[in-house]
Amino acid sequence: MLDALDTAVLEIDDENRIRQMNNAAEICLGTGKDRAHGVVLGQIQGVPADLSDAVRQTRNDHRRRHLRECRLAGGLYDCNIQVLEDQHVLLEMYDLRWEQQRQQIEQREVQTGMLEMLRRHLGHEIRNPLGGIRGAAQMMAAELEEQELGTLARLIMREVDRIDELIQRFGQPQLEHSIADIHQITDEAIEVLLAEAGGKLKVERDFDPSIPQIKGDASGLRQIILNLILNAYQAGAKKILLRSRIEHGLSFMQPGSSTAVRIDVDDDGEGVPEHLRAMLFLPLVTGRRGGTGLGLAMAQQLAAAHGGLLSYEPLDSGSRFSLRLPVQLAQNDSPASHGDG
Repeated sequence: MLDALDTAVLEIDDENRIRQMNNAAEICLGTGKDRAHGVVLGQIQGVPADLSDAVRQTRNDHRRRHLRECRLAGGLYDCNIQVLEDQHVLLEMYDLRWEQQRQQIEQREVQTGMLEMLRRHLGHEIRNPLGGIRGAAQMMAAELEEQELGTLARLIMREVDRIDELIQRFGQPQLEHSIADIHQITDEAIEVLLAEAGGKLKVERDFDPSIPQIKGDASGLRQIILNLILNAYQAGAKKILLRSRIEHGLSFMQPGSSTAVRIDVDDDGEGVPEHLRAMLFLPLVTGRRGGTGLGLAMAQQLAAAHGGLLSYEPLDSGSRFSLRLPVQLAQNDSPASHGDG
């Protein structure tokens, strides 16, 4: 039963030696059960001294302890420590990725709701005046017929129709799912960016060649990647690195799948001001003069329409945006055959 838990559970004896651990603890400590059995906890590579000290102190004073953000081989964990009747110590370690993913999912739901509200607002505030503009242009076109001004009036009508269509589709992406090569899609987005940058930008690729084709809307995925790398360029980046990996154990993925393709976009640009980070994917939020604040919100919605997620983290110099997409494999391919890279 313990092996079915996502929580890492360890039993430490009165000599600080590992006596039992479940499967999640193997990931947490970065070592197998057989190798770890009987080994002093502090001798496991990557186990911090404060965790070993907390285990000893808990055994001595019989007071439960809670360590926050304990960095172990598997990532960041919150650790609960308590003494059992035989002076053994029980450790329960909770992977903070789950909490972070829960917060990201909640944020994505808020963003989707705000985009829908904005779409309705745009429909009321913009589409109605557009109808008046189109009607006037139509009357001008009928009156002027083939004259030059009549041609311009018809141009106005076409552009009004195009804007009206964009507003209707805003917040409601229409996707056509097919077999897609995420690396080819990424390369196409890079070509567009390099054409705009005119040699002022260096782009590097670190692609995992084992990543299979996925099911998705190629145009929508291309738009997400293009948005991310254009944002990096507009933030003053001189170098952008795009990295692809397979990632396992994600709780926000669609039912029956906890595996994702992850695309990281790292840049050395100005970064995102700290006060904007929590709101970064919300509509109308932008830290760039002249920015609309819609690009990242739309990219997040496109990711959500694929069952995925966009996230952000600051780097020492620059930013990292990560796109995670559930692996919906073509034909009989299996994600189990692909490593983390």
